[in-house]
Amino acid sequence: MRLGVRRVVLLGSAVVLPNAPGALELAARVRARPGWVVLRPSGFMQNFLRPHPLGERIRRHGEIRTAAGAGRLGWIDTRDIAAAASVLLIDPGVEPGDQRDYLLTGPKALSYQDAAAIITAHAGRPIRVLHIEADELAGGYRAAGMPAEFAASLAAVDAGLRAGREDLVSTAVLDLTGRPPRPFDEFVQDHASEWANGGLPER
Repeated sequence: MRLGVRRVVLLGSAVVLPNAPGALELAARVRARPGWVVLRPSGFMQNFLRPHPLGERIRRHGEIRTAAGAGRLGWIDTRDIAAAASVLLIDPGVEPGDQRDYLLTGPKALSYQDAAAIITAHAGRPIRVLHIEADELAGGYRAAGMPAEFAASLAAVDAGLRAGREDLVSTAVLDLTGRPPRPFDEFVQDHASEWANGGLPER
């Protein structure tokens, strides 16, 4: 390129939101450029923390509300996403070659029930899972301040989880960084105090 840019790393998403054609078009343009790549991370483990509505509800009410049923997702720690991007952007020895797309996941796909059990074990308080319909879930997102269209799209993602469309695990983090991605159990240990107070003021 005229400005000397040899590589662009686009942070995309493994979970495609409905009614978001612009994101798909941008990813296609990036893949078409030599040396340019798209990272497609799975759901962020950090969503279980404040200020995300999921994390807020766990902390304040000790519950996860979901329309995903027993569907599983390869939750990934955002620190591992940053590490993968850093390698591609900074390390001159890493050449993507024909690789234009990296699916980034944690080491294991987990359901919300699995996640709740792990948080319960480390936070010292029970975290329950409430199974609701997508419309009710969207209403909860709107109540948390999300725009209506985005809230509906996020709720629709749960339908994809329920159908098993996101039950995927990759080795991309290990392949790029040389170390395996952090497991959800380790993430929860790092942040156990976030859920332990049950919404009480921190001292």
